[in-house]
Amino acid sequence: MGVAKFISSVVKYLELDTFEKSGKKKSIKRLLKKLNAREEQMRKALASKLEKKKKKELEEELDIIMLQIKKGEKILEKLG
Repeated sequence: MGVAKFISSVVKYLELDTFEKSGKKKSIKRLLKKLNAREEQMRKALASKLEKKKKKELEEELDIIMLQIKKGEKILEKLG
């Protein structure tokens, strides 16, 4: 996955309307920061008592977020 494709997919996933693209590294770092914040929210939500269906949805979303974080870190590592 290329840098531009990763950025656009995460911006779409996080539903960010006003995301300005500056340098690739800077953009990815900001997206990773937002993804980590979203991951933290999901973990807190999962810690509370939820319905079985809602919990499963949150777990799936958490898996997606963790996958996006791994991809972002790998791209950031390539950019050096």
